[in-house]
Amino acid sequence: MFEEEQEPEFEIFSSLLFNSLKAITFMFFISFAMINKPADSGKVDPKAEMLITVTWPDNNPDDVDTYVQDPAGNVVWYNQREGGLMHLDRDDRGMFKDVILVGDEEITNPLNQEIVSFRGMEDGEYVVNVVHYIANGTAPLPVKVKVEKLNPTVTVVFYETLELKGAGDEQTAVRFTLKGQDVINIGRAPKSLVELTRSAGGKGGRGGSAAVPGQIDASTGQAVAP
Repeated sequence: MFEEEQEPEFEIFSSLLFNSLKAITFMFFISFAMINKPADSGKVDPKAEMLITVTWPDNNPDDVDTYVQDPAGNVVWYNQREGGLMHLDRDDRGMFKDVILVGDEEITNPLNQEIVSFRGMEDGEYVVNVVHYIANGTAPLPVKVKVEKLNPTVTVVFYETLELKGAGDEQTAVRFTLKGQDVINIGRAPKSLVELTRSAGGKGGRGGSAAVPGQIDASTGQAVAP
């Protein structure tokens, strides 16, 4: 009689290893399936519904400020950067502090641009003003104002170049009304938002001084009294 041939030890080991891997894979799959989806409560959606962009010539030392009022009467500006569903994403002060240090090299950012974003859309009228806060250059200063509705597709609601005539000049760039997804009643009837913030008790000066436009001290960024 022939003796029964014994299975080589390495085949037994391979079979055991293969079965162990199958068990580990199965357990991993079960554990992954049981992980609960993170709750969405408290989640901040960074998506913007509208953008207002104000730009003036690169490397220009002048300081232009953007004021936007919503239907509830909230006004965003450099001293009140959030109001309602609006947010001033960038307050540009001309060439002041436009130098950044990368390694040992100083790089100047020539772009002059302010941006206001809407995190949501509220029905009613909006007012967009630009103010020539600091005038170091030669007037008039060309300032481009663009209003874009981003959803469901990007639509340019308003785009025009204004000419600011010197320190203290405030102009209403555009007034428009939101009604659902529609933008209506686009116009330019003047309305002072600087006076509105002053009458509301706002302290408009950079660093707490009064909001009196004029010339700027390049070393401090503060307005120089006339």
